Amino acid sequence: MPSTTRLVGIILMLLGIGSYVLTGRTSVTALIPAFFGIAFVGLAYIARNEAARRHAMHVAVAVGLVGLLGVLGRAIPAIAAGEITRPAVLAQVVTALVLAAYVATGVQSFVAARRARKG
Repeated sequence: MPSTTRLVGIILMLLGIGSYVLTGRTSVTALIPAFFGIAFVGLAYIARNEAARRHAMHVAVAVGLVGLLGVLGRAIPAIAAGEITRPAVLAQVVTALVLAAYVATGVQSFVAARRARKG
C-alpha cells in the first residue's frame, strides 16, 4: 500500500501542476491536487517504518476520503451547471476518480489485512 500511496501522490502532484498551468496560473487553488499529492508522498515515506506503516496508511486513506468528499462538493455543482469542459472542472473530475480508486483500494487492503490476521 505505501507504493500505491506514493504513486497516487505523484499522479496528484502532476495533475495539480498541469491544471495550474492549463488554467493560466491564475489561481493557486488549481494546485490543490498537488498539495494532496505531497501529503500522500509524505505518508508513504513515513510508512517505510514498519512500526508507523499501519497508522500512516490509515491517515492516507482518511486524507483521500476527505479530499474526495471536498472535490465532489465542488465538481458536482459545476458539472450540473454544464461546466464540464472547463479545465478546472476536468481536473476536479480526474482528482475525484483518482481519490475514489485510492480509497477503494485502501479499504480493500485493510479488509484483506484484517482477514489475514484472523487467519
